[in-house]
Amino acid sequence: QVQLVESGGGLVQPGGSLRLSCAASGSIFSINAMGWYRQAPGKERELVARISNSGRTNYADFVKGRFTISRDNAKNTVYLQMNSLKPEDTAVYYCNLDLVTRSFDISNAWGQGTQVTVSS
Repeated sequence: QVQLVESGGGLVQPGGSLRLSCAASGSIFSINAMGWYRQAPGKERELVARISNSGRTNYADFVKGRFTISRDNAKNTVYLQMNSLKPEDTAVYYCNLDLVTRSFDISNAWGQGTQVTVSS
């Protein structure tokens, strides 16, 4: 009932920038929080950044000062601006959404993932 469509991933050189977008649609009553996670080869999924309904943000230490999360409530969209990218940022990035559906169910949704590759 809830779909998350991610875009913006791709190949970028070290030091470059990339902007990820995640648009939510479907049976949404309200969105409590949106965030980005990533999973690199051979590693577990980890939190990158998260933003609450009040605009409070939380960042992983390894992206502080480089990444910025933001949201557009009118578009049900969350963004991740990634600057000064490093090869170790290479991973599949997943959008995550905490929401209440129009059936008043508390739900958690995941995007399909978008590949970010930082390489020369």
